[in-house]
Amino acid sequence: MARSTRRRPAPAHPATEEIDLYDVLHALSDPTRMTIVRVLRTEPERACGTFPVDVAPSTLSHHFKVLRESGVISQREEANRRFSALRTVDLERRFPGLLDTVLAALARNEPGSEPAGEESGHEPEHEPEREPDHGPGSDKARRG
Repeated sequence: MARSTRRRPAPAHPATEEIDLYDVLHALSDPTRMTIVRVLRTEPERACGTFPVDVAPSTLSHHFKVLRESGVISQREEANRRFSALRTVDLERRFPGLLDTVLAALARNEPGSEPAGEESGHEPEHEPEREPDHGPGSDKARRG
């Protein structure tokens, strides 16, 4: 068969009930893959070669494979392009709140983000230190 008429096999995706927590966490542990996930969180679908990552095409293919096989993304072919989409509904059904939690933690820990409790520009509130109670009825007054 001529090269131009060969089609690559459709990408395999795990069923929702087969998505494994450890595989998802592994997929989300890489900064390049998290960039892909963050982009897909704001766009419903995107062509694979259009993500803002600085890696070789073969490395990018590997990252998509890890995300797809873990169940984090789905991919579909259209002509000679492959499109990716986040499996938000499946992930939420399988592990409620996981994706939001991971993305929120990542946002809090990015360079330039403020530590928790300092978003408003105010110091976190602390209880004022109390002076020891030496008045009538205190332990020291009773011993005294």
